[in-house]
Amino acid sequence: MAALPSTLVSPTRDFVENSKVLVVGAGGIGCELLKNLVLTNFKYIEVIDLDTIDVSNLNRQFLFQKQHVGKSKAQVAKESALRFNPDCNIIAYHDSITNPDYGVNFFKKFTLVLNALDNRAARNHVNRMCLAADVPLVESGTAGYLGQVTVIKKLFGEEDADQDVSPDTEDPELAGILVSSQTMSWTEN
Repeated sequence: MAALPSTLVSPTRDFVENSKVLVVGAGGIGCELLKNLVLTNFKYIEVIDLDTIDVSNLNRQFLFQKQHVGKSKAQVAKESALRFNPDCNIIAYHDSITNPDYGVNFFKKFTLVLNALDNRAARNHVNRMCLAADVPLVESGTAGYLGQVTVIKKLFGEEDADQDVSPDTEDPELAGILVSSQTMSWTEN
């Protein structure tokens, strides 16, 4: 399976194809994010997760199969996502995002960071790093059939204190992404 045919207008298509995206977490939400990123033709993706695949993950993390139990979530997610679109460049890290190697300079190389973590300390670390690196963060989470998505983007700094943030300002850069199981649950009711 290859990427979906692009129906995006040229500036958006260029943004998508030239963006560098970091996905933090390769569990339930992370699997959905990776699939959606490669199918919409994001070309440069990095994914990090310190966890290994457990049997209990298989019912909700569709990039993983029984033969993957005990292996790195990040590495297997990369391999599985590349089957959707082999033209993507995905780098996988089997590591903790709170490792000092992943400081502000690491985050500065990304256009966008997508957080799919279930650990509060790690989420806070990613939030701090994105604010310090001035990189937009899309924070997501689920609890049962409920989901939330929040965009965190630095607005004011010494260099941009006069930025116009009036309600009329349009910022179409980011869209909310919810786990597809939430949509499935809604359609069943």
